[in-house]
Amino acid sequence: MDKYSFLNAANTQFFADLYDQYLENPDSVEASWRAFFQGFDFARESYGEDFFEEVTLSSEPAPQVATPQVVSVPVSDKVEKELRVLNLIKAYQQQGHLLAQIDPLRVRNAQVAFPLEKFGLSQSDLSTVFEAAKELYLPASPLSVILKKLEDTFTKNVGIEFEHLDNTEAKKWFQEKIYTGDYTATFSKEEKVRILQKLAESTALENFFHNKYVGQKRFSLEGNEALIPALDALIETAADRKGVKEVVIGMAHRGRLNVLVNILGKNLQDVFSEFDGKDYPNPEFDGDVKYHLGLTTLRKTAKGQEVLLNLAPNPSHLETVSAVLQGITRAKQDNHYAQNPSQVLPIVMHGDAAVAGQGIVYEVMQMERLRGYRTAGTIHIVINNQIGFTTNPFDSRSTTYCTDIAKGFQAPIIHVNSDDTEAVVHAVLLALEYRMAFGHDVFLDLVGYRKYGHNEGDEPRFTQPVLYKLIGSHHNPTVIYTEKLVQEGVVTAKEIEAYEEQYRNYLDGELEASRKKELTIIQPIMQNEWQGFDHIASAQEMLQRVDTSFDKNKLDELAALITALPEDKKFINKISKIIKDRQSIYFEQQKVDWGLAEHLAFATLLSEGYNVRLSGEDVGRGTFSHRHAVVKAEETEEEILPLTYITAQGGGKLHVYNSLLSEYGVLGFEYGYSLTAPKTLTIWEAQFGDFANGGQIMMDQYICCGEDKWKNQSGLVMLLPHGYEGQGAEHSSARLERYLQLCATQNMYVTNCTTPANIYHLLRRQLKAPFRKPLIALSPKSLLRHPLVISSVDELVSGHFQEVLDDTHVNPEEVTTLVFCSGRFYYDLLAEREKLGRKDVALVRIEQLFPLPVEQLKEVIARYPKVTDYVWAQEDPKNMGAYGYMLMNFDLVPWRLAAMNAYSAPAPGSPKRHKARHQEAIDKVFNK
Repeated sequence: MDKYSFLNAANTQFFADLYDQYLENPDSVEASWRAFFQGFDFARESYGEDFFEEVTLSSEPAPQVATPQVVSVPVSDKVEKELRVLNLIKAYQQQGHLLAQIDPLRVRNAQVAFPLEKFGLSQSDLSTVFEAAKELYLPASPLSVILKKLEDTFTKNVGIEFEHLDNTEAKKWFQEKIYTGDYTATFSKEEKVRILQKLAESTALENFFHNKYVGQKRFSLEGNEALIPALDALIETAADRKGVKEVVIGMAHRGRLNVLVNILGKNLQDVFSEFDGKDYPNPEFDGDVKYHLGLTTLRKTAKGQEVLLNLAPNPSHLETVSAVLQGITRAKQDNHYAQNPSQVLPIVMHGDAAVAGQGIVYEVMQMERLRGYRTAGTIHIVINNQIGFTTNPFDSRSTTYCTDIAKGFQAPIIHVNSDDTEAVVHAVLLALEYRMAFGHDVFLDLVGYRKYGHNEGDEPRFTQPVLYKLIGSHHNPTVIYTEKLVQEGVVTAKEIEAYEEQYRNYLDGELEASRKKELTIIQPIMQNEWQGFDHIASAQEMLQRVDTSFDKNKLDELAALITALPEDKKFINKISKIIKDRQSIYFEQQKVDWGLAEHLAFATLLSEGYNVRLSGEDVGRGTFSHRHAVVKAEETEEEILPLTYITAQGGGKLHVYNSLLSEYGVLGFEYGYSLTAPKTLTIWEAQFGDFANGGQIMMDQYICCGEDKWKNQSGLVMLLPHGYEGQGAEHSSARLERYLQLCATQNMYVTNCTTPANIYHLLRRQLKAPFRKPLIALSPKSLLRHPLVISSVDELVSGHFQEVLDDTHVNPEEVTTLVFCSGRFYYDLLAEREKLGRKDVALVRIEQLFPLPVEQLKEVIARYPKVTDYVWAQEDPKNMGAYGYMLMNFDLVPWRLAAMNAYSAPAPGSPKRHKARHQEAIDKVFNK
């Protein structure tokens, strides 16, 4: 190995700075360095820039090229040792966190060691003064001083990882922070007293719950109580010093009650009522367990600043709320803080097993720098219990830390011992500083423990007897910090005892007052965003006709705007033709196809001041090339969005974003967005309808039941391309049966439209109604270009959404078979009827399956007095589609089924087999 190979690992920035100093004033650098640079300059001048490049210090290995004749530059022993000290410093910077004592229960097994001999140094060098000390923001100092600085910085109760950052400015920022004293927790007496008070409140509340409600689940924070003073300091500082106006918090159940009470100020009487299991005043509202609930409160800091706090509700499905929280945050930033999005601060709290094990964490982290999903940086706090239910870390992850996922996304990580409360508070404030300075994510790994089992009724010693023996003999953080402050003379033991007694008396009083209440009151989050929107409790209200008509002259103006492309830009011929065809079909034929109807729905809403957000995989163009909401200039790929012409004229905001390849995370994001933006048409479109099953947790735990559990309205639209067209099992079914199975208590709309006019009115109804419900809209594929799937402009102007489309092509007096169907299957049945010349068969389309329009169906049935044969027809197999739902809900007449047989996969891979099965289902309609 080359004698000077260590140069490649040295800190090149150090050399660059020192060389600049030498060039400015050679006498300002130490003599041996001066000699080194003189030789360096001599070589460059003698052998040219090629040689200079050859010997330039680099962090990358030199390329393998033919070796030129190179003159050796003499390097003195002094310079060589300087470089070795730099390597020592670099080793601490890169791996020193592995020496940090971040475990409050056990002495950490050292995974690395930095003996001087490893770096070509020895004890005899300890008194030698090195310029390399300047890397630590010290003057030239002895090696002993350098070592102490490194050990104080990297081997105490905080371990920090930032060397993986590509941003050199961010790395330098961290170096300056940790080397200039900002890394050390220094608080005034008043600040220490407040930290202790919040810590004491955290512990006292958990003890109170434990004693008053023995064995009840609450998912105690004990072992990580430092979270409460950390959040308190974070919010106070963010509001007072950083201009933050809103904080959005997402967390799982661990410590949630403590955060609700001691950070958001939730009414304790309501909390105790939840512990007592009291019922709710609204029969249509089922509520949720106490450790899933959210809250919005306006908090005033100690300095008088107001900050709005939002804690999002969540289910027990860990990490799901991370995506929802990002959507909530982005909606607030888009609609209220567009000029300064950093004024909304998202905080996500993870569990150690969950952050390492749940794939949605990766999906959400991938959003962090994407234009459609970024939120100006999230502070991630891991409540690290060092255990997942009963599973030890060596069985739950393959990485050194549970936070290692952050490295792939350029997020710095601060590990901190939860017993050192001041270090925890200081670390979270450092995280805040970073977020506000760089607008990117940062992780705080709060390493503590879990005092009890997974819940308070669990026995943890079944699986971790040794660990829980340690926990049983360990003082809680309040005791540890109290002793510290008593020793420092900050407080006396009597003072803190008096404060704790005062807090306990407060808890007793609230408990007594709660006993006088008979009901539990649940407040939905973000009520400030939902003024004027009603909670709808009946199918009749959901089925009331909503006026979605629009003035013809205005519609013409909008159509002209969105069917024109800039004349000064060149586009590929195909897209130019598509846009011209839209112009032609509208203005010359007075008709619209599916893509144009969709565009006009967006355009009319924008013109009325509503916002439109469209997100999902390939939504700009559309999976099937029908939309073209985003048009690319041919030569520059500049994005042109014709709908923005309306925004420019004072309309609402338009957001169209192709998403990352994610269903779970992006669907959760858009649901969160819809919770916050009732005046935005928030649409998530699946690439194919069956791909939505990747986000099924979001549907099951949030979308279908968020209003029932938490009183949260959502107007989210899910567009799910659906249709059995010979493309195999994976691209046929949107799994209609699953959504219908979830339908109850007026929780959402489920539709399967067949005309451009109906999709136009459906989308407009979503915002024109005085309430919000999720909309599951099965959307077409081949119908996008079907010659019969055309509507007149008049249907858009004066029409409305039609839940049922009766057959207008038959004489009711001649009909003996009445067929009910939904979606694209109608056009197959229509073609077959025309082929057979069957005038005795009427085809009625149920465009909205839930809520089922029973009264309208009664009217339709009454129009056909001679019918003796009623049919429900579907293209889905018998065990899929709407058949099961119709069996339960459609009992107006006796009817039979026309469908494929039951199959395990929705469709076969063979187009020939698909065609045969599809025809069998059609034949069942016309052959009794």
